[in-house]
Amino acid sequence: MLYTLLCYNDEAVTTAWTQEEDAAVMTRLDEIHRKWADNFQPMIRLMPTSAATTLRKKDGMVLDGPYAETKEQLLGFYVVDVDNLDTALEIARDLTEANPGGAYELRPVMIYYPNGAAVDDGPAS
Repeated sequence: MLYTLLCYNDEAVTTAWTQEEDAAVMTRLDEIHRKWADNFQPMIRLMPTSAATTLRKKDGMVLDGPYAETKEQLLGFYVVDVDNLDTALEIARDLTEANPGGAYELRPVMIYYPNGAAVDDGPAS
């Protein structure tokens, strides 16, 4: 079963880290990444929201910056292949130990293939 672990944090805090502080967090995260290496699919660290461009679907307007004005921003995400939600939560808890603050939102993933077929990897209803 595939889940995304969406990583939210206060970008004002994380972008204020020194290179040393950022490197220390990444070193701690690397330990967790190695522990769960067999479960990780893509791991994505997004650039700051100041590099974002938003296309508003309603009117087609293009804006500089992120879509939502919130205290915490989506800073990256993991895709994990696990047997169940409990294992995905265990990974998220380990990641939290390495990089406290913010939140991880876990969502089951449905995969779509180029031919239009879909495979539901989400939990059974």
